[in-house]
Amino acid sequence: MFSRKDFIIKSTLAAGAGTIGLEALAATENKTTMKTKPPLIIATWKNLKATEAGWLSLQKGGSSLDAVEAGAMVPEADPADMSVGYGGLPDRDGKVTLDACIMDYKGNAGSVAFLENIMHPISVARKVMEKTPHVMLSGDGAFQFAIENGFKKENLLIDKAKEKWLEWKKESKYEPVINIELHDTIGVLAIDANNHIAGACTTSGLAYKVHGRVGDSPIIGAGMYVDDEVGGACATGVGELVMKTLGSFLIVELMRQGMTPQQACEEAIRRIVKKYDCSKSQATSPSTKKGDIGAYSIQTGFMYSLYAENENRIVEVEKHID
Repeated sequence: MFSRKDFIIKSTLAAGAGTIGLEALAATENKTTMKTKPPLIIATWKNLKATEAGWLSLQKGGSSLDAVEAGAMVPEADPADMSVGYGGLPDRDGKVTLDACIMDYKGNAGSVAFLENIMHPISVARKVMEKTPHVMLSGDGAFQFAIENGFKKENLLIDKAKEKWLEWKKESKYEPVINIELHDTIGVLAIDANNHIAGACTTSGLAYKVHGRVGDSPIIGAGMYVDDEVGGACATGVGELVMKTLGSFLIVELMRQGMTPQQACEEAIRRIVKKYDCSKSQATSPSTKKGDIGAYSIQTGFMYSLYAENENRIVEVEKHID
């Protein structure tokens, strides 16, 4: 039996939030289970504006890829969201560095890591996917590529984030806190009218991280993974554990082998818990192509946003295991 004292874990459907825990969304016979019909778009945490943007894209005939990009761009440009893009909390050197990835139903993927001074890393990631033979660009190379493709250099460190960083520097103590922001990474999954799935993941990473640190968010199979024959998954939280287990890919593969999304989430999380100290772990979140959605949580406070069947709403995830 998992102990809340020993493990702070959650699980979700789509990625992104500023907590430390593990989360997963899927389909199963419990109160968090949902069945809905495509088209649909889901985002981790309270991101109704993101799901609304993605839904509008779908309603205008956009693809699932268009929808997840549109959804991810919303928190990237929101200074009130201090875990993604503009307004994000910086690393320990006061630099806002961004990671993002995107993947379409054909298995094409693009990502950027350790990118500075660009408002929309998710759009740069899409350009990497569509205009280069590569999957990932990083650092100065990613920035140069962005500028060459028409993106504008911008200062992403707002005054509020700078003040928080200066306050943190007084002790310089790195200690992630569960649900301190109720978000961090933002993960988005969408299924369009043609029943094709796509996924996106974007973040400014852990606040006050070591300069140069890259988490799971830009890594295909870790931060996010989709398979048009099966479904998709995203991850959120302290990415080191997700990277070590390729959590999103694992969930999708478990679903391919016959598990329900709920079963796949729980199995993936149990593997992480069994192998690592999960007092500082985070979330994974799958969705099937049929539109089945469920959730798994050991830590209270997790929620996700869902726009489907002309309704945009927040779904709070119940804790399943004490």
